Amino acid sequence: MKKIVVIGPESTGKSTLCEELAEHYGTVWCPEYAREYLLRQGTDYTYHDLAAIARGQLALETETHANANGSLYFVDTDLYVMKVWYEVAFGHCPSWILKEITRSSCDLYLLCNIDLPWAHDSLREYPDLKMRQRLFNMYKDIMVNSGRPWVEIGGTERQRLHNAIGSIDTFLQTK
Repeated sequence: MKKIVVIGPESTGKSTLCEELAEHYGTVWCPEYAREYLLRQGTDYTYHDLAAIARGQLALETETHANANGSLYFVDTDLYVMKVWYEVAFGHCPSWILKEITRSSCDLYLLCNIDLPWAHDSLREYPDLKMRQRLFNMYKDIMVNSGRPWVEIGGTERQRLHNAIGSIDTFLQTK
């Protein structure tokens, strides 16, 4: 079973894209656990809250994988997102997250560009274009240096879906 992870800065259409891709391919997708956690606990998070979010994300991914059908499933964010979040919010990432990243597997990453307009949401923190660009560059650097297959996805929501499907179909044909 192929695992496809959608990553990128906030407000880049990751959740929408995951949901649409899962529907298109007739499978399941794993939502971002942080949203559920922050809605329940509040947005004044601590270093230790991020650890709880990371563990919750891992558990949710495991559960989603167990419920997946067909040949692939989608994940909205993964521990690379936690790495960036820790580094931006607290200046460093705990070693256990980095170790978990090296143990994790993903068959294809879809990196969402910041070319969609930022949409206000009570859980989002970075509407500033300069900061959004910084975050996108951090994700792109991770992808370039990870050695893992990845594709940048941009455009309108409709174009993103079309581009993602094309990239996934091409990937699946070569595997």
